[in-house]
Amino acid sequence: MSLLQTVAPQQAEGQVAKVYGEIEQVMGFVPNAMQLYSGSPSLLQNRWQNIGFYMQHPTLSFPLLAMVRMLVSQENDCEYCIGLNEAMLINKVGLTPEAVAATKRNPADAPLDEKDKAMLMLVLKATKAPKTVAKADLDGLRALGWKDSEILDAVHHGAANIASDVMFNTFKVSNDF
Repeated sequence: MSLLQTVAPQQAEGQVAKVYGEIEQVMGFVPNAMQLYSGSPSLLQNRWQNIGFYMQHPTLSFPLLAMVRMLVSQENDCEYCIGLNEAMLINKVGLTPEAVAATKRNPADAPLDEKDKAMLMLVLKATKAPKTVAKADLDGLRALGWKDSEILDAVHHGAANIASDVMFNTFKVSNDF
């Protein structure tokens, strides 16, 4: 599962059992990616709350966020996140494998509306070369109707995904999807 010892769902107690129960209610199982955090119940809780925030985000769509995670993870060579988000885009969003592959080759070809695609491109720019982001980039998003709070949330999502990629790659989290 990983290089770290983790708590399996059937052995979970206390705070870990509580969070695992919430995860199982939503996802039907506790992914290896979440079990990784079981050694630190507070970190596990924080991670789950963060996921919940984005799952219920009022304006950042599921397809947009899944593409952010997939493409940021592609840059960081995190096979776990690439594969998981590809599967979600195909199985939950309904994209074809060809559309997902085209998006991975050229994010500008992502099957998103203009507004979401512009946000995707900004997040990718921010996570790859943050010092190159300029006022004009944000003004372009604002002109499409994005609020500063939404821009902040989207860039945070991409940046947090880098941290997840580091964790999953470092501790060799095995695929379970």
